[in-house]
Amino acid sequence: MARTVDCVLLKEEAEGLDFAPYPGELGQRIYDNVSKQAWQQWLAHQTMLINEYRLTPIEPEHRKRLETEMEQFFFGEGSAAPKEFVPPS
Repeated sequence: MARTVDCVLLKEEAEGLDFAPYPGELGQRIYDNVSKQAWQQWLAHQTMLINEYRLTPIEPEHRKRLETEMEQFFFGEGSAAPKEFVPPS
């Protein structure tokens, strides 16, 4: 039987992640409170952020920015797209 969580993003019970997707306390909070579906939404949003802001996740300050955005996406006010972002049609 799949593990379920009360997903903070979807606001409903859904299938949980199989493992903590990020190290440390933030990764554990995500594992405990975020569904697989919500995690996939984050990955798409993160890809957009990386492309639009030309971030390199290997750079410590870029990684810190993505971590901050991830925390906002799941546990804060949300992570907005850049003003210049035009979704693909």
